[in-house]
Parts: sequence; C-alpha cells; structure tokens
Amino acid sequence: MTKPRVNHQFYMQRALELAAQGRFSTHPNPMVGCVIVANGEIVGEGWHQRAGEPHAEVHALRQAGERARGATAYVTLEPCSHFGRTPPCADALINAGLKCVVVAMQDPNPQVSGEGIARLQAQGIDVKVGVLEQDARRLNSGFVSRMQRKRPWVRVKMAASLDGRTALANGASQWVTSSDVRNDVHRWRAQSGAILSTAETVLADQAQLTARHQQAVLQPLRVIIDSRGLLTGEEVVFSNTAPILLVHAPDTQRSVESAARWPEHVQVVTVERTQTGHIDLTELLHTLAAREVNSVWTECGAQLAGALIEAELVDELIVYLAPKLMGHTAHGLLHLPPFEAMSQVPELKFTDVRLVADALRIVAVPHRVRGDILS
Repeated sequence: MTKPRVNHQFYMQRALELAAQGRFSTHPNPMVGCVIVANGEIVGEGWHQRAGEPHAEVHALRQAGERARGATAYVTLEPCSHFGRTPPCADALINAGLKCVVVAMQDPNPQVSGEGIARLQAQGIDVKVGVLEQDARRLNSGFVSRMQRKRPWVRVKMAASLDGRTALANGASQWVTSSDVRNDVHRWRAQSGAILSTAETVLADQAQLTARHQQAVLQPLRVIIDSRGLLTGEEVVFSNTAPILLVHAPDTQRSVESAARWPEHVQVVTVERTQTGHIDLTELLHTLAAREVNSVWTECGAQLAGALIEAELVDELIVYLAPKLMGHTAHGLLHLPPFEAMSQVPELKFTDVRLVADALRIVAVPHRVRGDILS
C-alpha cells in the first residue's frame, strides 16, 4: 500500500497563523509558530508570545508531551541554537525525540543561520527547509530587514482626498479621514517597533505618536527628527512616558537649559546631515536597527515622505484615500524631484486594496523591495 503523502503546506500554514498572533508582543524578536504532528494529528501547538518568554517550540512541546516522540514539528523559523534569554529550541526538539522538523526559513541572522538545522541533523533528525518560505519571510519582513540590511522595514502612512490632497491651502487638515481609519492606523502603530515623525508634524498636529488600540501591548519607540531644535519638552508628545528618541544634527541649536529639561523617557541622538542639509535618513535607520527596531511606521509631512522615497528607503506605502475632493490649491501628497521621463518615475505594486469604513486603503510596495526581502 502506498504511504499517504504528508501535506507539509497545510501544517506550516497553521504554524504561520499561530506565529501571527504574536505581532503585537514579540518585538524585537521575530514571530514564530510551531505545530507538532503525530500520525496525521496535531498534538501540540504554540507560538512565541513575548520577548524573553518561552519560544514557540517550547509551548508546542509542552502541549504534546510524550506524543512528541517520533513526531514531526513544523516551525516557521529555524529553531535557535544559542542561549539567549531562553535555552536553545533545537536542543528541546532533540530531547523530545522528534523524528522530523520542517522549517519554513533559515534564521536570517548571519551569526546563527544554519546552526540550528545543523544541530538537528547531527542528531539524526530529518530536516526539510523552505516550506512556505515566502509567507514566512513576509510575516517577519522587519526582522529579516534588520538582520540582512541592517535597517528596519519602513512603512510610510499617508492620508489624502481622492484627488491626492492632504490639507487645504490654509493648512487645515483635520480630519481628512474618519475615526475608523484612525483606529486602523493605531493598529498598525501597535505592531511597529518605532513611529517616525518630525518636530514640524508634532507641532502642527499636537501629535502624541502612541498606539491607542485595544491590542497594543508594547508602545513603539517614538522617533522625532528635530534638526532645527524646535521642541522644548513642553509639547503634548512628552506627556506620555513611552520612550522618545529625539534626532538632532551636530549643529542643532539648543540651549543647555532646554537640554536639561528633557524628561527621563527622552533620549537624544545626533545624526549627520547630508549635503542637502537634511538629516541622513540612511544613518538614522542604521541607528534604529542597532537599537533592535525591526519596523518603522512613518507619519510625517510631504517633505520627509518624499525624501524617504527618493532615497529608496520605503518598503511599503500605506495610503488612505477619503471620498473627498479638495481641489488643486490644496497641499499635495508628497514632495518628489521633477521628473523628465516616465522611466524615472518610481514604480509600485499594489499588494492589498480594501475598504476601511468609507476610505480606500492601498498598500503598495516598490518593485525593488519584492526582490530584496520578500523573495
């Protein structure tokens, strides 16, 4: 009798669904899910729930108990092989007597990549790698970006009228979109490692830059570019004790008195200017990666949004289009240099288009990104 073919994709898809449950709480760790299957039955499930706590494999093994012996484990990321805040998961799988381990993707950390797989194989465990790999990479695009590119995954959020306008000629912009859209934005914030904005935006909008959503577990780092020294510490953004990273240039004018007034939850970092006089955004993103920030949610004006796109630092655009028309005198979506040929125009690929209340939410990815991290 022919042995029935095991549906590896089915079980890995379940493991990915489990992993996604940690999107609000695992930062700066990746999201990981694990499913243990014995005789065609799922006997154990788990996911990494919070940084510093047991990994997905440990939760699944605890549920499976003795039924894990001789079973197959499906893990969305290569089991770790080193001691961090928790013991190596590869050892836990070995000690449990697994027969086979199916891995969606290798750990993108070049210092440990492949070591967990090698440890399993050295103990005679059959290891299969690459099942639903693209889905696994997409799930942890921020972690992959930080490991491979030494910078976070950058999402730029923009809200505009149907004719691409963000504010009236007199500057009035509240509110272009509805409260339902703002709730959706807070959900995106809640799953980000950092929120990036500018002093100008903070002052204009009296912004708090916090994640006010029922699923928020960890408040993102609030990163505010203030190269002109406009902020004093008295603004509403400083009233919340979630961490703030103020970004100054070496020549930012600030008095000793104002620097001494920064609350304890505020840190100041100095980033060089480029030849154009603006903060070096690439250097800033490397600085954030060094602080273990996987993903950045950007809420800013047209100038910073355009600068990020021009520097090819944007990985996803999230644009909310409201069913309104604001006219040609209103402010445009972003500032880009004048193009002389269509070949110079940045090209995007729509990856998701849906209604959020009465607004259209479009997620678009530059073509270069799809071959960079997502494949």
